[in-house]
Amino acid sequence: MELIEIANQIKEAKENIVVIYAFNGTGKTRLSKEYKDLTKTANGDHTGVYYNAFSEDLFRWNNDEENSNNKIRLEVVNSSLSPLHQYLGGEDAVREKLKIYQPSFDFRFKYFNDNQEEGIEYVWFFKEDDKENWIKISRGEERIFIWCFFLALFEIEDFADAHKDFIYIDDPVSSLDDSNVYLTAESIFDLFESSIKNNKKIILSTHHIGLFSIICDWLGKGEHASFFKEIIVKQNRKEIEGETVIKETTEEKNKYLIRILEADNDGFVLKSRNNGAWLYHLLILQLLKKAVDTDSVFLYHFGLLRQVLETIASFLGEGRFGFVLKEIGESDDTADKINANTHKRVYDVQNAKLTADNLETFRRVLNSVIEKYNFHL
Repeated sequence: MELIEIANQIKEAKENIVVIYAFNGTGKTRLSKEYKDLTKTANGDHTGVYYNAFSEDLFRWNNDEENSNNKIRLEVVNSSLSPLHQYLGGEDAVREKLKIYQPSFDFRFKYFNDNQEEGIEYVWFFKEDDKENWIKISRGEERIFIWCFFLALFEIEDFADAHKDFIYIDDPVSSLDDSNVYLTAESIFDLFESSIKNNKKIILSTHHIGLFSIICDWLGKGEHASFFKEIIVKQNRKEIEGETVIKETTEEKNKYLIRILEADNDGFVLKSRNNGAWLYHLLILQLLKKAVDTDSVFLYHFGLLRQVLETIASFLGEGRFGFVLKEIGESDDTADKINANTHKRVYDVQNAKLTADNLETFRRVLNSVIEKYNFHL
């Protein structure tokens, strides 16, 4: 199947949310371009919003080498988005999106010809206690800033109206460390909730197994999972002894699709997770083992550990992850602790690191699972 056919499958899907996982080099970014071309109007106008590697190309560093880097700045390429910059209302809209990341820098906008209507010419960054010294932020910080810049743009009414049909997000977490991946997942999930309310489609594609796993877990089993389902009532009519009897049945339907993009001999295929062998739990276990080995376990790793436990329990025909905990000799207290630490809103920068007690539990459960089921990582 060609990518244009895959793009058309996504376009025709009735679900509001489409989450796609693919290994690097499989064709995610090319798929986003096909989708963009497929959904253009007859006169070539875009009907949706994109965030991908090309979005980041709108930002480029000027190191001001001729002046010994005194005015190093992030230039913003003049584009069709530039006239919309004025509706941000200044820096505060982007600062609000950045807040959860607790940035170590502040910034200012410089507009073309000092006229907001012409858009932002460049952004300069500085430490809060040294506003005169312009700095270059790290690659990860730059990615976070650009992501938050677009999040703020998404909320501009004129922007949303002009690109009202969908938002396409491709790999928003490259160059980010694990804790910032989790925070970005939170902001994406907030977009998902607003898409349901506003009946807008959102497509997320990623090669990051952690982001994919977190998003899938929240959609399927998170505290707001019911928000992403709808109950369909069906009426069955039967004639019994000359009388019409109506029997109602209900069916639960997801408002989201989760798919795996793979390359095959015929081009590409978009699979559901139930088709073929999709062993992403092994990748999650590798990620968790690495976190333990490098002493970089955060609270969100508990969420990934829980997903592995639920995957094993499901494979064994059990409905709850507590079954696996009992299999490895853990008590109900451990299940309660995992429940407490996988509540979505417990995650924030302030308490991202595990306490000694939680870390000991995490290590014990992970090692016991690997040993019990003889996983080779």
